[in-house]
Amino acid sequence: MSQDMKNTVKQTFIDSISVKQQIIDNKSYEVLIEAGNIIANSIADGGKLLLCGNGGSAADAQHLAAEFLIRLTSDTNRESIPALSLAQDTSTLTACINDYGSEHIFKRVFAGLSSKGDTLLAITTSGNSKNIIETLKLAKKKGIYSLGFLGNGGGEALEYCDSAFVVPGKVTARIQESHITAGHALLQYIEDLLLMNGWLTKD
Repeated sequence: MSQDMKNTVKQTFIDSISVKQQIIDNKSYEVLIEAGNIIANSIADGGKLLLCGNGGSAADAQHLAAEFLIRLTSDTNRESIPALSLAQDTSTLTACINDYGSEHIFKRVFAGLSSKGDTLLAITTSGNSKNIIETLKLAKKKGIYSLGFLGNGGGEALEYCDSAFVVPGKVTARIQESHITAGHALLQYIEDLLLMNGWLTKD
């Protein structure tokens, strides 16, 4: 095995750190504070957070929904925070793909499950996923606040998000790594805010 091949492992970490350093330097993480305030107020008023994404971003949406519902760390046992991934069961997904098309898989579920006062976290590394854009458009029509986790300059999705955390870069894996870090930071901020204001209690 060549040294160049071995160096790719180290370079992956270097590249990931570099992207996150850019986020710190350009202060793009600050949008998470603004969004966290809005989402926390929504939760306090009885709303829920809906999340969606494709592929690895679908996994991120489910990952974060689980941590909202259960807990982020073992250091803090608290009430469940209402969050739901729009990537539903295979029956719902395949029925929608078959009957309406893949661009409607999140929009259709969002239309049925979202209520006034809810919030949306839409994740797309390209910023151009049609099913994400369709859902963002519906959120705007319904007056539901949307936060985008984007990459590649934001893409078309940037136009339809109320707020956006845009990862600087075009490499999907590096964007995804920053998205999940941002999701954890957002959840920690929301959790702290809810606990501090007495809107959430510890178990």
